[in-house]
Amino acid sequence: MLESGELVETVLLVGHSGSRIWASFTAAGTAGPDPLDAWSRTSIRRVAEEYGGHVVMPSDGPPYWPFQRWAMRAEPVFPSPLGILIHPEFGLWHGYRGALLFERRLDLPEPVSARSPCETCVDRPCLHTCPVGAFGDRGYDVMSCRAHLRSGEGAECLTGSCLARRACPVGVEYRYESDHAAFHMAAFLDGLPG
Repeated sequence: MLESGELVETVLLVGHSGSRIWASFTAAGTAGPDPLDAWSRTSIRRVAEEYGGHVVMPSDGPPYWPFQRWAMRAEPVFPSPLGILIHPEFGLWHGYRGALLFERRLDLPEPVSARSPCETCVDRPCLHTCPVGAFGDRGYDVMSCRAHLRSGEGAECLTGSCLARRACPVGVEYRYESDHAAFHMAAFLDGLPG
């Protein structure tokens, strides 16, 4: 339900795979806090104004919008052992920048059916590649990850993206370019407590 009290009939997710978004974002020269979110919101708002939608972002809240649930209903993405959604083609290298909410029902294609690539991944390199063992049966150890990233030993993760994420064999060709990966890792580290 929107703030206006109107019911939402259609949700369109706006996202990207790989680093194709990066050139457009950097060309825009957006500055300030959360520049990628600001650029994404501005870009999505243009479409919303043209088609009569309402813009929501993953960071809007609390309460927060259920982006992961929406994504799992919209396309073949599945929870991965790392806690982020995995796509059969793009692997762990995709993101949802925002969503357009419409008060009317739009005709959309049926979602594609697929199985999680994690079901057939015997070795699960994502779970044993992290230098500090931050991923395991008990979930994600944020404190160990944070300490590693803030130490000099975490430089490879900070500049090239999480080693556990890079260990996934699915969607390797969609890995983020180094500048794109470093941007996200810096934002992730800045957002961690302590």
